[in-house]
Amino acid sequence: MLQTPLHDFHVSLGAKMVDFAGWHMPVYYRGITEEHVHTRTNASLFDVSHMGRIRFDGPDVQALLQHVCTRNLKDTAVGQSKYAHVCREDGGILDDVIVSRHAGHWVMVCNASNREKILAWLHRHSAGRKTDILDQTLDTAMFAVQGPAAVSLVESRFGVPVGSLKRYWFVEGSVLGMDYCIYRSGYTGEDGVEAIVPAAAVAMILPYLVSDGGASGECRPAGLGARDTLRMEAAMPLYGHELTEDVDTLSAGQGWCVDLSVDFVGAAAMRAIKAVGLRKKLVGLELEGKRIARQGYPIVRDGAPVGTITSGTMSLTLDKSIAMGFLATEWTEPGTHVSIDLGRKEAPARVVPLPFYRRAK
Repeated sequence: MLQTPLHDFHVSLGAKMVDFAGWHMPVYYRGITEEHVHTRTNASLFDVSHMGRIRFDGPDVQALLQHVCTRNLKDTAVGQSKYAHVCREDGGILDDVIVSRHAGHWVMVCNASNREKILAWLHRHSAGRKTDILDQTLDTAMFAVQGPAAVSLVESRFGVPVGSLKRYWFVEGSVLGMDYCIYRSGYTGEDGVEAIVPAAAVAMILPYLVSDGGASGECRPAGLGARDTLRMEAAMPLYGHELTEDVDTLSAGQGWCVDLSVDFVGAAAMRAIKAVGLRKKLVGLELEGKRIARQGYPIVRDGAPVGTITSGTMSLTLDKSIAMGFLATEWTEPGTHVSIDLGRKEAPARVVPLPFYRRAK
């Protein structure tokens, strides 16, 4: 099992550790509820070093990335990142990624569970192109600081002007002899940053962010449990749940990251899907009561299955049972009443707009 450069930090704080996509990762330190609430109200540190980090060099890099990504990358500026999907020829989603343009190279961040698959896909489609592909995952560390206090905290501790960055833009430089790249992005629905630094240097950074191990400080560590409940409230899709190889980007409600005027892998299939209309859509659901809808539970209307749950949780911010799932298109209008088959009983639910939670500007 792989360990991130922050592994000893997690263990020293007594984190509950689990195997996640082949990595030994913290689920929680003090408890999911406390970590969730602290992120919504202050700032939390998340170790995301398990995610893949791939560097591209060479004159044909942009052509390669445009060929495999759903987003139009032609006008990407130096210092800008873009969220995109990498798809099969039939439109099935291989992964959701973030690609960033630097002055002399590009970087892609992919999901931990898909790193080897994406690397193989990239090498396959780079044949005949002048492109060097370097997996930097094990040589670097990546962490996120998320919450309403995150940006001011990072600025005050490191003097990096991230407050002036727009979302999905980044700044890079060097501090204390250490190269860094800090992105205005995240996966919690809150403001914040994500940073990539050398693996050997990340231990020096932690005391600047989480003094006394984060037990009482402004910034505290948070694990995968809170990361999941936070992203659920913000309706951010998770690969293996809302996004899979059996789902196309349009049905997954991610059409905003697709430019069908570009001939990327899967574009023809998606044009055909758009032409005939979507048969199912990803929707938000609010359940009556406190029961939680789990992945795979059927969504029922008039006694017949009309969809499937992809993710569900009890929203700690809204104090409601919420879920996302794919629903037959005719039942996707907000306010539509359905039921969730929980096994021994059904829970009434209604379709609601996404996201469930939106931070105050």
